[in-house]
Amino acid sequence: MASKTNPFTFLQQVRAETAKVVWPSRRETVISTLMVIVMVVIASFFFFAADQLMSLLMNFILNLGA
Repeated sequence: MASKTNPFTFLQQVRAETAKVVWPSRRETVISTLMVIVMVVIASFFFFAADQLMSLLMNFILNLGA
């Protein structure tokens, strides 16, 4: 069960914990953002190609009976 603390003590604890956080530098943030964007572009091309290939295969299979 959680112990009861007053709001002032809680805010002091939050501030103390926030001070322990190691924030990324601007360079790290930019590099991480660019990596995410590149991976999204690569994944979107992959899934687009896979979707097109499956569509062609399904059309080929379905048109065999016609």
